[in-house]
Amino acid sequence: MESEHDVMSEAKRCLITGGAGFIGSHIADLLVADGCQVCVLDNLSTGKKENLPPNVSIYEMDLLDDLTLLFQKEKPQIVFHHAAQISVSCSVREPEMDGKTNILGSIHLLEACRKFGVERVIYASSGAVYGEPESLPVREEDATFGLSPYGISKLIPERYLYYYRYQFGLEFAALRYANVYGPRQDPHGEAGAVSIFTEKLLAGQPAIIYGDGEQTRDFIYVKDVARANLLAMKANIDRSVFPAFNVSMQKQTTVNVLFDTIQKYTGTHQPKNHAPKREGDVLHACLGNEKIKKYLGWEPKMELDEGIRETAQFFQAKRGCVK
Repeated sequence: MESEHDVMSEAKRCLITGGAGFIGSHIADLLVADGCQVCVLDNLSTGKKENLPPNVSIYEMDLLDDLTLLFQKEKPQIVFHHAAQISVSCSVREPEMDGKTNILGSIHLLEACRKFGVERVIYASSGAVYGEPESLPVREEDATFGLSPYGISKLIPERYLYYYRYQFGLEFAALRYANVYGPRQDPHGEAGAVSIFTEKLLAGQPAIIYGDGEQTRDFIYVKDVARANLLAMKANIDRSVFPAFNVSMQKQTTVNVLFDTIQKYTGTHQPKNHAPKREGDVLHACLGNEKIKKYLGWEPKMELDEGIRETAQFFQAKRGCVK
């Protein structure tokens, strides 16, 4: 096992796909603070330029566009791959689109990484790769049978990453995220219960809970996720270890408790509105985080209650209603 202090120390040239989005922009903040040279590929379908720190180059492109000029000009050493189709329900409705973006787009990116000598790819995978687990918390060595096209399309690039490491020496780490929440999350899609509930409650609109609300999720704060990416960039990971790591609190929270906590910090009182369970959603989820603690020296710092408070303050400030 490598020590958490046995890391690459020099600043790197970094590319973040999806870097103007929710998680990617927080990674950009950390990389810039760490002295790295950062550029971003983002089609701005959900990402926003204002999310990014100053002096970050942005290329308004899709993953399947010709990436030659970007790689020739920026010469990235590290690629953080976050551009993706992220909606489970959308993947169920449109599996071909989901696969084209998440699988073919990832292969296209890896080919550019191979051709231009990228050292390492940090890949944003998902806890959705496990499907409905037999036991909790789920460990990285447990079975991966995604119950949605999204879960499948997040797993397949991990296999391609292993092939590119074996065949071409391209190092990688796959970070399997639990339910990420925090400032800058888009509340206008289908992903991100925290941001959706927060925005709806602050607007005085009905907030819908799919199912009875007793389903559980493992919520992890976005800045903790960004730190995991930074450590994955720097760590010398033992080649005998398959470098897939859960990024989680390793705690189960029901959606009903989540809703009540958001109400507490938004000061709202709307009743819970329930709708039928969504196809492709698992009932319970909790990801074990012992492996990432051991090999990357990472552990979560932000408890859910405090993270919800900070997230509510962010959305209140956006709406101009901070008390």
